Amino acid sequence: MESGPKPVISDARTMRALAHPLRVKLLELIRRDGELTATRAAELLDDSPGNMSWHLQTLAKYGFVEEAGGGRGRSRPWRMTRRSERFDTSLSDPDVAAASDALERTVLERAREQMGEWWMRRRDYPLQWRRAAYVASSIRYLTAEELASISDEIAAIYSRYAERSDQRERPPGTMPVALSAMGHPIPPTSAGN
Repeated sequence: MESGPKPVISDARTMRALAHPLRVKLLELIRRDGELTATRAAELLDDSPGNMSWHLQTLAKYGFVEEAGGGRGRSRPWRMTRRSERFDTSLSDPDVAAASDALERTVLERAREQMGEWWMRRRDYPLQWRRAAYVASSIRYLTAEELASISDEIAAIYSRYAERSDQRERPPGTMPVALSAMGHPIPPTSAGN
């Protein structure tokens, strides 16, 4: 698995490869469980092993996963090639813009889905986890440079825990946690604020 600074992906094909809800869920499963076969993915995502195999091969083609060795056919395990990705979705090329729109939409829909799952099941978790969970919303007046700095700081916080994709690196008491953050300009009010 890669270490060091993450490359920033600005290629439309690579973005489109990931802009599929099932592929996002497959990557989540592999991040959480380590190696995963198409057969096991099919069981967990209620789909066919053939379809999972095809999606895993597509993810491999664009460098998100690789064969882990061992097994054959749909029973061969796949693993992540890197812990996380950064995408440049600000480019103005029409092909890249369309691909980045699709990718961002997929990621936002998955974050919304996870929040809904948490909301419906939150009372099943111990009190300490319910107290630790958060939803934050705020409006601040920032420059573009300050917003970019916040984005970098959040990415750095998330990166501190990236090695825990490996089960051997998890301290006792950890649980999988969905972390989502957004920051974007909003239209000014009629008063210009």
